Amino acid sequence: MKEIKKLGVCIILFALPFIFNIKETVKAKQFHSSEELAFFQTLQDSLHVGYNGLFAASGTCKKCHGYDTLEIASVDLLGNDINVVDDWSATMMANSAKDPFWRAKVSHEVLVFPQHKAEIETECTSCHAPLGHFAALAAGAEHYTMDSLLTDAFGQDGVSCLACHQQVAAGLGINHSGELHFDTAKVAFGPYISPLGSPMALETGYIPIYSPHISDAGLCAGCHTLVNETINPDGTLSGNFFVEQATYHEWLNSVYAEGQQEKTCQNCHLKAIEKGSFLIAAGFETEPRSPFYLHQMAGGNVTMLKLMQENAETLGLAASSEQFDELIDVTLDLLQNKTVTLNLELKARNLDTAHFALNIKNLTGHKFPSGYPARRAFVEFLVTNLTQDTLFHSGKTDDNFALPTLDDIFEPHYQEITSEDQVQVYETVVADADGNFTTVLEKGHHALKDNRLSPVGFRTDHAVYDTTKIVGHAENDPDFNIANGIEGSGSDSLFFRIPMHDNPEALVVTARVWYQSTPPRWMAEMFEATTPEIEVFRDMFEAADRTPVLIKTTAIDVAELMTNQLQTTNTAIAFDLKIHPDQVEFTLPQAGRIRIIDLAGHTLMDKKLPKGQHFTNFNANFGVYMFVYETNQQIFTKKIILSKNK
Repeated sequence: MKEIKKLGVCIILFALPFIFNIKETVKAKQFHSSEELAFFQTLQDSLHVGYNGLFAASGTCKKCHGYDTLEIASVDLLGNDINVVDDWSATMMANSAKDPFWRAKVSHEVLVFPQHKAEIETECTSCHAPLGHFAALAAGAEHYTMDSLLTDAFGQDGVSCLACHQQVAAGLGINHSGELHFDTAKVAFGPYISPLGSPMALETGYIPIYSPHISDAGLCAGCHTLVNETINPDGTLSGNFFVEQATYHEWLNSVYAEGQQEKTCQNCHLKAIEKGSFLIAAGFETEPRSPFYLHQMAGGNVTMLKLMQENAETLGLAASSEQFDELIDVTLDLLQNKTVTLNLELKARNLDTAHFALNIKNLTGHKFPSGYPARRAFVEFLVTNLTQDTLFHSGKTDDNFALPTLDDIFEPHYQEITSEDQVQVYETVVADADGNFTTVLEKGHHALKDNRLSPVGFRTDHAVYDTTKIVGHAENDPDFNIANGIEGSGSDSLFFRIPMHDNPEALVVTARVWYQSTPPRWMAEMFEATTPEIEVFRDMFEAADRTPVLIKTTAIDVAELMTNQLQTTNTAIAFDLKIHPDQVEFTLPQAGRIRIIDLAGHTLMDKKLPKGQHFTNFNANFGVYMFVYETNQQIFTKKIILSKNK
């Protein structure tokens, strides 16, 4: 009888490959395999519950740290639900293993280097599916691949609760490239001193332990410092190591990593409610805690959050549309209010040219943009007249949200922009071993360009500068991360020299900084390839809202330029004008408007005055100024020339 059962099992196993081959065409149009769909049926739109030998799944934590139906625990002072599990469930962290872009990109890398499939996928799953990856390796597996992930609900739990709270302090800040270490004794590290252990132990078998390392930025280093060994175009390992991303090292090389200004990743990305004390576990009389750390983990990827929200059912995501909406709002607030500042000013203007200076300062604790190298920010600079006719426009996107004026390979860093075809793009550009631009990150050998905005305090003599280098023309820009000759400003001064073509009219000048996490040029190489994962993501991507995120905008008005061409000759009305050391004396034959304007277009005085004698202070430097007298009928101008000693 046992032999018959074995035979039946063997027949089923033998038949599976043929069944899968028959269904391959169908699977190519589905995000999930039939095995995954079976798992999701068991999950029933909720988070997974249970243990896999090393970790507990997020649904196990949700029982106490999710929504409290009695509305006692995890509620703020106004009665709003602030439970950590629901906040987390919409994040890129929670959905890291189901992220369709990530799956598509892994398949792209494997398509290029199929001989390295197991190694590539094992490295990628270490950060995107840590609960499945590390449990499998702890049980003796050599690899944890995408095939492993597809039927593992723990892996699909993404960067779940214990992916952070079970990490040990050893190697903190040194670990990188998915090298994470976990306590195996069923403990959960937290930020609160003397936690009450019995409720968690009774409910889950885990013991809560206070440890300050859970609030240390080094906790994030294992995944947010990623170094790959370069694979040569012919598929051989080069022995060269390329820093794909180094957000943690960028933070180390900033003013925020030390001293009184210290701010960690957690300070910014886990917003703390400082006022009030809160119960944090439903159903137990635990001591109220303060501060309370929200787990929205806002970053900058609004595009992918919207895409996942639109495809939540297809992707098998647990978060509701409302939870995505809340996280998108929080992410936009972070991007638009806590990322950069802008200062725009007119430097000079004449009939030939208008000169402007735009200073962009980075407010984040790392480079901006940071992380995955697809991300870029760019400057739009628009000059119009008062009737909104465009006189100059740099950084205009087309209907596909691309910048059509970019150079064929990549746009260089600019100190001064003089043409609409020039656009300031803050980005990393990756090259392979032959020096060719690539988005296949396993090919990454060196950077052709890295002019991403440095954080305040960033230094070229810092110990981690070798992993956070400025590359390209920005290296020689005297205003990039430098102010008054001292580096560490965290800013870039960008100058615009705009042709005026003898146009004296008033101007409206607008500068905007935009952010794209998935720009068209970067996506193009992947979309030239075909895998089931790429095709699924392509459909979602093309249907998604891919509008760049407006980070910050500023605008100034520039008065019309007064020249002799505007002067009206009229002998019927005359006015006297005398220049004294500190004032101008003038007599008006009738009431009118008086303006004093410098040759750059700045208005120094603008008043409506009655007829008669007047005096006005005039403490300007030496130079040429226009005195404009305007009545209801005509405009009269006189030139004021001040010598060095007035």
